[in-house]
Amino acid sequence: MQTLLIAGTDTDAGKTIITTAFRAYLQKKKSHLVTALMKLLQTGEIGDEEFYGQYFDDAVIPLRYQAPLAPPLSAKLEGKSIDLNIVRNRLLDLQKSHDFVLVEALGGLGSPITEELIIADIAHDWVLDTILIVPVKLGAIAHTVANVALAKQYNIKLTGIIFNCVQDYTPTQINQWTPKGLIESLTGISVLGYFPYLGDVNSLNLDELANISEPIFSQLI
Repeated sequence: MQTLLIAGTDTDAGKTIITTAFRAYLQKKKSHLVTALMKLLQTGEIGDEEFYGQYFDDAVIPLRYQAPLAPPLSAKLEGKSIDLNIVRNRLLDLQKSHDFVLVEALGGLGSPITEELIIADIAHDWVLDTILIVPVKLGAIAHTVANVALAKQYNIKLTGIIFNCVQDYTPTQINQWTPKGLIESLTGISVLGYFPYLGDVNSLNLDELANISEPIFSQLI
């Protein structure tokens, strides 16, 4: 059994579409594996669960809160606390019955999940191998270095970095804002590749997502 946490540098890194594409790759290219997809929790009335539902009927989100805010703030508005034991136990159940479990984080590695814990705590405490999703933009180098430093501080096993083209940038912009060689030199972590800008992601099917993402994810499994 393998579990992989899909973490990011910030809220708009593109974790959801990349997690979806990874699951598509596993289903279409590694169909002998029994896979699962889980998001730690969701805030907001409409969000990742609805997006996942366009492609899969078995995505797991153990906890949901209505306000689109950081989890401890959203839960507080409802007079609730965040019971991570519910999330942890659901993950353990999935790990027992699946070969490969994808777990989408929320926000960045430094984002709070409770009033005491950040995503990096979860990755460390639950011993989750992690890939870091970084949106291609000016400032990406510093964001990547900072998040890798946080991962190292928490003794998180980073298995790679994926740069996500959240807009239709030119090759020159991509190379200048996210230079592979420089970032690998600064962080000591391999860049697995660049996830392309997809435009209207809702128009893509699982086969297309699997083919698009194969060059990146075939390095992991």
